[in-house]
Amino acid sequence: MYILKIFLKMNLQIRNRENIIAISISVFAFVIYFFTASRTVSFIDAGELATVSLTLGIAHPTGYPLFTILGNLWSKLPLGISKIFQLNLLSSLLCSLSLFFFFKFLIFIFKNNFKVKNETILIFSATISTLLLAFSETFWQQSIIIEVYSLHILFISILLFQFVKFISTKKLHDGILFAFFLGLSFANHLTTILFAPAFLFLFFKTFGFNKNSFQKILWFIIPFVIGLSVYVYLPLQAKNSPTYNWGNPIDWEKFLRHTSGKQYRGWFFSSIETMKIQLKYFFSDLLKEFSYVSIPIVFIGVFQLLKKSKSIFIFVLLLFLFCIFYSSNYDIHDIDSYFLFAYFSIAILFFFGTQFLLEKNYSNLKIAIFSVIGIVPLFANYLNVDESKNFAAEDYTKNIFSSVEKNAIIISYQWDFFVSPSYYFQEIENLRKDVIVIDKELLRRSWYFNYLKKKYPEVVKKSQKEIDDFLESLKPFENDLPFDGNYIEQFYQKLITSFIEKNIDEKPIYISPEIEKEYVKNYILIPSGLVFRVFKSPNEITFTPKFFEFRPIENKGRLTNSILQFYSKSYKNQAKFSSQIGDTINTKKFLEKLNEIETIE
Repeated sequence: MYILKIFLKMNLQIRNRENIIAISISVFAFVIYFFTASRTVSFIDAGELATVSLTLGIAHPTGYPLFTILGNLWSKLPLGISKIFQLNLLSSLLCSLSLFFFFKFLIFIFKNNFKVKNETILIFSATISTLLLAFSETFWQQSIIIEVYSLHILFISILLFQFVKFISTKKLHDGILFAFFLGLSFANHLTTILFAPAFLFLFFKTFGFNKNSFQKILWFIIPFVIGLSVYVYLPLQAKNSPTYNWGNPIDWEKFLRHTSGKQYRGWFFSSIETMKIQLKYFFSDLLKEFSYVSIPIVFIGVFQLLKKSKSIFIFVLLLFLFCIFYSSNYDIHDIDSYFLFAYFSIAILFFFGTQFLLEKNYSNLKIAIFSVIGIVPLFANYLNVDESKNFAAEDYTKNIFSSVEKNAIIISYQWDFFVSPSYYFQEIENLRKDVIVIDKELLRRSWYFNYLKKKYPEVVKKSQKEIDDFLESLKPFENDLPFDGNYIEQFYQKLITSFIEKNIDEKPIYISPEIEKEYVKNYILIPSGLVFRVFKSPNEITFTPKFFEFRPIENKGRLTNSILQFYSKSYKNQAKFSSQIGDTINTKKFLEKLNEIETIE
């Protein structure tokens, strides 16, 4: 505490002191993020986003043009590390910068709405609250792998700071700057819309619900559109026909479909049961996010803020509630990042709770206790978050590639574990470029056939009739016209079958285990490592035992556990087949490997 007082009494202006501390927090967080950042490709969209950034392609909906451009520029810096590690560190940088603005936001909102009794306490409270957010589990996870949420986090902090600054100064240029950043934020992630209720409430509370207020909003349209105009990248780049051209948003209809995330709408507000499951997950996971000891202080912050400023209380409450309402009605497994607005709200409330408790009666002991509380998530979440030694996705992808022969075709539905990482390894690191990887579910989208034609023209040419028939059947569905799902499914099944039928005599065909057997019902499936080789007749069957090498999986979770289960099932399938053909030596080896995997699990 004594050292902190000396630091704050230096002959610097208060504003400069705040900036120095804000920068120090960001630098400290970046160092931690650096040591815990993934050195390779991670799960889900990481492989695709890295590939799209490096090749200036178009990512999955909603396209994320700003993130793509920023990632491409960042990747050109000569850092002397792998491109994927470099892109992961971009997320570290963006999240670190976010902490600078979040700290400034906390200081600003307090100074302009409450009487500052003790400058030291204010800065200390903002510091530990920012650190609490920095090392909360979900926030931290966005800083260590390439993900669009890192840029989203930065914009959340910038918009919070710039908005309260505009509300306080009432200067037009502050509002214009806010509108510009708002447009940029929408050009990265559409959940920026969750700001709307809170921002509109405080705006009209400050300026009144009148003609002048709406005139002010009109002033903001131009800077907002300028920020939003980054989306022009999508149709312009689509015209260049990049290899990775998700949605092919080349015309207005496809552009709107892609940027609105139309294909995900069926997952929103699907059922009350989904809402219950996601809400239960959020509240059960909340203590782990911020550590148990911080939550009581959050509740104190709720009551104190309600008592001291109903306007700011409602502002924070709207941020929290609309985030929870929206996210809990989205039926996906990896929902954590959609709760980010709520986590920011909790950190704000923790700040007000800390400020009240220390203002009331502070001592060196209290400062020490609160310092510990603010830094607890760093130690509590470190092992769960650390991805620096997690090579599970890379090893799994390479083991699938080692499971197949030269010039193979793999039909898979393992986007999170294999297909997305394979994009990076094949396109950027030139690994097994001879292998044709076809995503079974992406075949349901018309744009995907442009990708296949560009990458694998010989495969498309052989199945052109089946492709044309399927695309014709798909038109009503993609154009919001009445459609017959069973009718589409018939052509879809014929399409997949044609890929096998028309290539099996020239190329080895493989499917991953989750592919429904109805698509290969006329064929024989033989285990080949992590996939199954497709054969036409018993006379053609060959079997080569496949054993895998992978680095220790220390960071356990849903995705890494799934990887271990894939390895386990592979050894079971190979052991079973080896036993059937009387290969007792390899049967024993497979069972030994199976036992090793189950020991890890």
